[in-house]
Amino acid sequence: MLKPTTAPPSLLLCLLFLSIAPSFSVGIAGAGKSGRKLAGDSPFTAKASLIRYWKKQVSNDLPKPWFFLNKASPLDAVQLATFSKLADQNSLPAQLPAFCSKANLICFPDLSPSLEKHTGDVNFASYSFRNFTNYGTNRAGGVDSFKNYTNGENIPVDAFRRYSRDSVGHDDKFTNYALDANVVDQSFNTYGTAATGGAGDFKNYNDNSNVPGLKFTSYSDSSNGRKQGFKGYATNANAGDEGFTSYGKNGNGAENDFTSYGNNSNVVGSNFKNYGETANAATDKFSSYGSNGNVPENNFNNYGPGGNAATETFTNYRDQSNVGDDSFQSYAKGSNAATANFVNYGQSFNEGSDRFTSYGKDASSLTVGFKIYGVNNTFKEYAKSGVTFASYRNDTSSSSSTASLAAEKAGASGKRVNNRWVEPGKFFREKMLRTGTVMPMPDIKDKMPKRSFLPRVLLSKLPFSTSKIGELKKIFHAADDSKMAGLMADSLGECERASSPGETKRCVGSGEDMIDFATSVLGRNVGVRTTENTQGSGGNILIGSVKGINGGKVTKSVSCHQSLFPYLLYYCHSVPKVRVYEADILDPKTKDKINHGVAICHVDTSSWSPGHGAFIALGSGPGKIEVCHWIFENDMTWTIAD
Repeated sequence: MLKPTTAPPSLLLCLLFLSIAPSFSVGIAGAGKSGRKLAGDSPFTAKASLIRYWKKQVSNDLPKPWFFLNKASPLDAVQLATFSKLADQNSLPAQLPAFCSKANLICFPDLSPSLEKHTGDVNFASYSFRNFTNYGTNRAGGVDSFKNYTNGENIPVDAFRRYSRDSVGHDDKFTNYALDANVVDQSFNTYGTAATGGAGDFKNYNDNSNVPGLKFTSYSDSSNGRKQGFKGYATNANAGDEGFTSYGKNGNGAENDFTSYGNNSNVVGSNFKNYGETANAATDKFSSYGSNGNVPENNFNNYGPGGNAATETFTNYRDQSNVGDDSFQSYAKGSNAATANFVNYGQSFNEGSDRFTSYGKDASSLTVGFKIYGVNNTFKEYAKSGVTFASYRNDTSSSSSTASLAAEKAGASGKRVNNRWVEPGKFFREKMLRTGTVMPMPDIKDKMPKRSFLPRVLLSKLPFSTSKIGELKKIFHAADDSKMAGLMADSLGECERASSPGETKRCVGSGEDMIDFATSVLGRNVGVRTTENTQGSGGNILIGSVKGINGGKVTKSVSCHQSLFPYLLYYCHSVPKVRVYEADILDPKTKDKINHGVAICHVDTSSWSPGHGAFIALGSGPGKIEVCHWIFENDMTWTIAD
């Protein structure tokens, strides 16, 4: 009788490879853009696993979507096993730099204090990722210059702590700081505290940056005669927050000048908390602040309370912006001889809102002037004397109704309404998708940091809810008031909000989860599309051949858009009653094909807001017209397969 034998490990490995190789070779054929098998691909990578999952869950044999599969985690089998074990042991925080690097995540670096000593003037050029602690403390005179600092960086993190503290006549210049940067985290803590004289000059700071983040905490507290200038600050910036906490507290004769702050920016918020508290003879000027912005939000909380002889001037503040909200709470409360002037304040293109609560309450000898002030304002517990209103429009419907009427007339005549905050070509009518049409194409380039999905087996070991935000902050080394903590909280809040009527939604952090959600809505016979590249962005294009998906019939789709999170996270939701098109995009001069675009047309817009950018651009209103747009880079739309 023969005894059973055990195959050697090497033979077992070969048998295992042969058993999965046939299915793997079929799936991998679609991984490359050309459809050919990619050199160096292994059956044991997360990408290979995602390809096999696609083949298992999707019932058609159409070419695999390379743009989707390439978002798979770059972790190999050994790395996946290692990090999964660390997650089980709650030990990932100790290996965060390696985890972020190997898994292609975005993580802010941990900065160690820099205790460098500099006795003379210093010029910092093309620096980045630094922690300046006790820098310039007790300095007498001199100038430090930060020029072209962290420009063009991805996720720059810089900290200035106790910088120029107790200094006398020391100037700091920040010129072209963090220009064109992406996801910025800058903090100034106890900067210039107890300084005498000198100036801080911020010029072209955070301009053209994407998701700027800046925090001034205890900035120039107890300083004497120190000047701060913010000029060209956060101009053309996109979706970020700036925070000023305890700024100029107990200061004497401090001057702060905000000129061209946040102009032409998109959804940038500023928070001023305990700003100028109990200060003496403070002078603050906000000129062209938030002008031409898109939905700027500014909060002034306990601004100048208990101050003496303060002068505040708001000139061309939020002028010609689109919507926007400002909140003044306990502004100049209990102050003495304060003067505030609002000139051309809140003259929004579309109606915004302003709230004044306990403004100037219990103040002595207060003088406040509102000249050419906007609409839709709320005043509660406001000082009853010393306040004048000139050319104040307190009609909350006039501007919006006029704009709405103009939009409807334009829509009826087929004309577009020009508004600088709706980029040309961002929204268009379905009739534009015809061969031979020349039309503008918006900037469809992806502004998000590059990241990858996590393998589902690892993703399932990480917390994902606002109730466990503390665990997430620990894993990703995010301090309570850090930019990373705010980004994670915002994304979690969006993922957890209640669905809109008729909407089905889910946030997904793995390719497998996205496949599952799409097939649960549309069935297993699905396809996913995106615009092929970004050529044609920001210019005119010529429409070539056009194909309607599913014969151009009204159908439903699943659209997926990125959210900012350490790993690649998509917000996916069902979109009913749409038509989806593919179109060749040509150069209008040479007629050469430069792109292959995917466009989606929303047939039912009845639930959209009357102030939606589509109606501002195209005219008309909810439910009266269809609205089309391109699928931007790295966004995608799922449909039933043709």
